[in-house]
Amino acid sequence: MADVTIIAGSPSDKDLTKKVEKLLDDFGVEYESFIASAHRNPDRVKEIVLSSKARVFIAIAGLSAALPGAIASHTIKPVIGLPKDVKLGGLDSLLSIAQMPPGVPVATVGIDNAKNAALLAIEILASTDGDLSKKLQEYREKNR
Repeated sequence: MADVTIIAGSPSDKDLTKKVEKLLDDFGVEYESFIASAHRNPDRVKEIVLSSKARVFIAIAGLSAALPGAIASHTIKPVIGLPKDVKLGGLDSLLSIAQMPPGVPVATVGIDNAKNAALLAIEILASTDGDLSKKLQEYREKNR
């Protein structure tokens, strides 16, 4: 069973998806990855979210970056928005994800910062997993 579900809004987001997957692999975190647009495939996004047993979602989105909010509208599980630089230096995506309406929070990491998206998901999982917590502590010590 996947602990993290990654949903990218477009095939062009594959580079960021791969970076997230790499770090999750390094920590031994199981994940599943999908491509589904909040605008072009809203029913598919809903289907993925409602059928997922994952404990955390990572949504990779550019431009209007509606995907993280669309995911959050279908779950009470944590959603991490990873804004992609497509136009305007990615600022449009960052602001869209950060400015969710009250009551539907989405965590946001920096533009194109796949590493922090993966690490935030790992931190969330580590809060209830002692082995993963130890791996994360070792990772932090190594990177000091």
